[in-house]
Amino acid sequence: MRKVVPTNASFIPDNASCAFKGDIFSVYTWPQAMFDGSTKQFEMLKRPDTVQAIIVKGDQILLVHDEQPGRSVRTHFPGGRVDLEDESWLAAAEREILEETGLTLANWKLIDVQQPIVKIEWFTPVYLATNITAEIPQNIDAGGEKIEVIWRSFDAVRASVISGAEPTMQYLLPLFNRLQSLDDLLNAPEFAGQEVDL
Repeated sequence: MRKVVPTNASFIPDNASCAFKGDIFSVYTWPQAMFDGSTKQFEMLKRPDTVQAIIVKGDQILLVHDEQPGRSVRTHFPGGRVDLEDESWLAAAEREILEETGLTLANWKLIDVQQPIVKIEWFTPVYLATNITAEIPQNIDAGGEKIEVIWRSFDAVRASVISGAEPTMQYLLPLFNRLQSLDDLLNAPEFAGQEVDL
């Protein structure tokens, strides 16, 4: 699948072999030539990408209070894991937003992609989503999560990201360092990185 990722992204090399495959994480190993001519065994994790959407309605931004078994409540942008191997980031974002918030939106723009941990082949695309066209009840996994939708001002959302108080929003710090206002967000350019087939 074609993706646009950061220009400095790290990938598992073609000669790596899968040493362990879990439901979410897989471990890959490979022999790596060192600068002195010796060889060492390297390792890297791989997991499905996770998408998030910054949904704007008027001057408000949507966040979710998300509670899952064995974990405290976290506040973050709605989104989730790309479940299917051939599912595009946009399709995953639309599916996750519909499930978690009940919203359908007309306008989507990819504004950021991060690789939060360089030793994990895992990308976190962020979409700007505007123009709500439909709203239905949430369709969440009642046994596995509780999600409450909340709306906040841009300044409140930016302060939450900048403060670092919410771990699930930490990797968005570079984006929100660039965005100083709601207008900056709404006029953010399409993400420009390197196109790869993964």
